[in-house]
This record gives sequence, structure tokens and C-alpha cells, in this order.
Amino acid sequence: MTVNRYMTELEQFRNTLYQNFNNRADTLMEVVDALCSSPWAQSAAELSLAASFRRSYSALYKAVDAFAWSATQLAGLLAPYLPRPQVRPFWLLGVDVTPQPRPFAPTLSDRGMVYQPNQIKGNKPVTIGHQYASVAVLPEAETGAAAHWVLPLMVQRVASTQDKELVGARQIDALLRADDLPFAQSLCVEVGDSSYSKPEYLEANRHHANLVTSARVRSTRTFYRQAGVDASESKVGHPTWYGDAFDLKQPASWPTPDETATLTQLSRGGKRLQVSMQAWHNLLMPGKQKPTPLPMHRHPFTLVRIVRYDEQGVQVGQHPLWLIVIGQQRHALTLLEIYHAYARRYDLEHFFRFGKQKLLLVDFQTPETAREEAWWQLVHIAYAQLWMAREMASLLPRPWERNLPTMQTRRISPTAVQRDFARIIRQLGTPAKPPKRRGNSPGRSKGFKLPPRPRHKVVVKGRHKAC
Repeated sequence: MTVNRYMTELEQFRNTLYQNFNNRADTLMEVVDALCSSPWAQSAAELSLAASFRRSYSALYKAVDAFAWSATQLAGLLAPYLPRPQVRPFWLLGVDVTPQPRPFAPTLSDRGMVYQPNQIKGNKPVTIGHQYASVAVLPEAETGAAAHWVLPLMVQRVASTQDKELVGARQIDALLRADDLPFAQSLCVEVGDSSYSKPEYLEANRHHANLVTSARVRSTRTFYRQAGVDASESKVGHPTWYGDAFDLKQPASWPTPDETATLTQLSRGGKRLQVSMQAWHNLLMPGKQKPTPLPMHRHPFTLVRIVRYDEQGVQVGQHPLWLIVIGQQRHALTLLEIYHAYARRYDLEHFFRFGKQKLLLVDFQTPETAREEAWWQLVHIAYAQLWMAREMASLLPRPWERNLPTMQTRRISPTAVQRDFARIIRQLGTPAKPPKRRGNSPGRSKGFKLPPRPRHKVVVKGRHKAC
């Protein structure tokens, strides 16, 4: 594909994006362009200093307040440009949750205790704020592009009354139900961390025959083999569903693997590692009766154990990687495909880190929850636009970055596109119309006084009242 074709696609994407903005479309278009071209900005107000933003800083906040999109609108906008799988026989989706810390915002509603890593040993990894669930396509590696690109499709705030994993399950369900997206008729594999291996999440989307879920499992779990034919078909008493225990902590309870595979790869430090994979088919996990019945005996899964060894045969890492692979078409995946698919899950962490460090994902200060949600949508749109412009960007390394491995390989990363996006905008132009002055606002009448904003208590789960 030539650069001219990529330029045409980017221009089409921008025009369609502009047409999808209902209110204050010109300002919103310039907000997205300012996000894409201002790696130096430290706050949302500083985006008004970008050359691509021709309005005052107050217009930026008014535009964010007027922005509203449906849940799958971004996915529908990106549908014509989604990179179809070429090597994999399936679409790879990643789902994860990340915090929005707001500990000093007492007027912001529905704040709760959320997870946040803490670098100081001994401190609890929690903060006060919101959580957001994101779903993204994890594309195959492209020539000339960095390996950690993702393509965000959906983002939604997790309310304090919601289960964060089940919010992700509903997002996946919405993507698979959408007729304008390619996921409904194709094999899809979703990957998630250990919090997505609980029965509620694994059972939620099993009605989609084309969906396979791969989730990490804690090494303290216990599963079961299926009961024998004689026990399960007994006509006396309750049918027996569960057979012998499969305790991940007790190797003596593991039967002979049904499938094995090995792989040799290089670590980031250049060391040669051997990856050993073992799989046990048709295992079961215990179900639940409360608050709703979860008959997990109806959903057998494949359990995969992955261990890496160095050249001396010593295990790398303290614990092996255990994965659950569940779904009607799970047997269509090889062990190598399962391993490589889950390895791409960590690209979501790169996406969140880039969004928070370079796209002001968590730096929009507002007392309105709806505005914060709109800002997260806009940042996801901005990242998608950077992905659309990846083939048109040039590497612009700093003098101290010229000898870095990422610069020597000449692979375009999101940071590289953001540095060069101002030039791309000057070359393409913008569909947004220039601002027109409409006179000075009369302002508030003399003596008018705004009432104080109400203060909201922090919601702590597990208790009947907020604190």
C-alpha cells in the first residue's frame, strides 16, 4: 500500500469523524488534533496552545461538555480500517480495566476505592477515583510499525455498583452483536488477566459460539476432571459431574498432559529461552448457586501450563503461567497460538501507559462525571487517529535517543506519530471551520452567586453505606 493510499484513508477517517460529531464539531475536531500533536501538554487547558487549536481554552471545555457518543460508535467508525488477520485464523481482542485516580475531587460523584500500583513497599495499592473498562483489537505485527500498537474500540466507566469484569463482558457482547462489525461471523479470541477467570465472566458470553476466552489463572486454584461415564449416567440420585481434583499446587494430582509443545525464543535481553507448554482438555471448574446459578459443568475448558527455561534448564520466573481456554471452538487453537495470543495482552498496558503519559488520559480535572467519561472517549479517538497516521509519520528522535534499539530498528511507535502529527495536519488540512467571533458574553448579572457544589462520599464496596 502506497503512502498516498494511507493518506487518503486518513483523510476519509477524519472526514467521517468530523461528521459524527453532532454538537460543536469544529471544536471537537481540533481537540482531537491537539491531543494527537501536543506531547508537551501537561493539562487539558494547554491543548489550546497547540497550532491546530484555533479557539480559546474555554471553548475546549464547552466542547467536551457537549460531546456524546454511543457505546459502539468508535468501533463502527474504525470498522472499514480494521486490519484483517493474515497469520492468525481469528480476531484477537483484549479487555482490561484501568484506574482514573481522583482522590482530591469531593464534588465528583460515584468515587470509590480502586486499584492502583504503589511503588512504596508496604503501602496498599489503592486510591480513590473511578475505573474504566476498555476493549481493543490486538492486531498482528506490521512491517515498519512497533509491536505494541492496539486499536481501541470501546471504553466505559465502571460504576461503583457494577462488577468491572462483567462490564467488559457486556462490551464484548455488544461488539459480537453489531452487524456493522466483522466479529459476529468470525472466530474471535479474547484475552484477559487473572480477574477475568472467575465463573461469572467465563459464563457470561458462552452463547457466542464463535468466541473463545483465554484468561490467566492463579496458581492456587483447584479444578476437576469430568466424571466417568458410569458415574455421570447413574439413574440414582443427583448426576455426578465432577471427577478427580486437579490442584494446581499439587503436581501429583495432574494426569498426563493431553498435548505438549515447545518453543525457542529470545528474551528482551537477547538470551535464548525454551518455552514448554502442556495442555489438559475438558476440565471443569466449580459453579455457583448465589446470587444466580452458574452451571459451570456445562462449559468444559482446556487448561494450559506454560513454563520458560534458560539455556541451563533453570526455570525463569517463580511461578508458571496457567491459562484457561474456554469456548465451543477452543480446540481450533494450537498451543502456540494460545501462547502468542495471550502474550499480546500486555500491549493493553502499553496503551494505558501511553494514554496517561502522553494523551492526558487521567489529567482532565472536572467535577462532572459525564465530562470525565466524554474525555476518555475523546482520548481513545485520538489514539485511533494516531494509529491511522502511523504509515505517514517520520521518526524524529531526540539527540539522546538516536542509539536506542527502538530508533535503530526504525519502527514507528505512538510516540513517534504524535511527534510528527503536527506536520501531517499541516499537509492534510482539517475539515473544521475556523472560529467566528460572536461578540462578548454579558456574563453573570451583578450580585449573582453560584450555590456550592454538593459533596459526595466515597463508595466503599462491602459496606452498606458510604464513608
